[in-house]
Amino acid sequence: MNVFYNREGIGDTLLIFIKEIPREKRAFDRRQDAVRIYDAETKDIAGYNLFLASKYIAVNAAGPLELSEGIINDINKGLSQNGFEEKLEVDFSPKFVVGHVVSKEKHPNADKLNICKVNIGTEMLQIVCGAPNVNEGQKVVVAKVGAVMPSGMMIKHAELRGVASSGMICSAKELDLPDAPQEKGILVLDDSRTPGDAFFE
Repeated sequence: MNVFYNREGIGDTLLIFIKEIPREKRAFDRRQDAVRIYDAETKDIAGYNLFLASKYIAVNAAGPLELSEGIINDINKGLSQNGFEEKLEVDFSPKFVVGHVVSKEKHPNADKLNICKVNIGTEMLQIVCGAPNVNEGQKVVVAKVGAVMPSGMMIKHAELRGVASSGMICSAKELDLPDAPQEKGILVLDDSRTPGDAFFE
């Protein structure tokens, strides 16, 4: 789940994103200051908009909110006050973690892409990567599904040229690190780093 707020850009509205649903399948349930967005067929909830957000939560951000239990409690309280009884639950585990590239294979349908198996401590991810310097054995930074990049791009499950990809192996530039090199290529970490550890402390 990701939460966004930008008063200057969109007004006093909290955007709560839970999952992607195709535009043509979206349905809406408005109750006072809140709207639930859901799949008209499956009833899966895509997210909520909470209008007049400053009535319900103290927020002073322009972009993704750093979530905490307190913020989630305030959002749940605001949704409840507007007639929605569902409780939002959040995975507070780090979204940018150290990964170990266990294997690399050429993508069968794209010369410049590789299919990597990456151990992130708790699971093995398959990530399609186009960086020219990615190699088996490296310690790298992985943006897990649900991560929001400094650019504002959200990492989602994807399919690249017919191959599933869950996450992204990041460059220093994509992570907005100071003095990031301009040439293309992922950030390779010191080999002493442990898979699954948070990259940003």
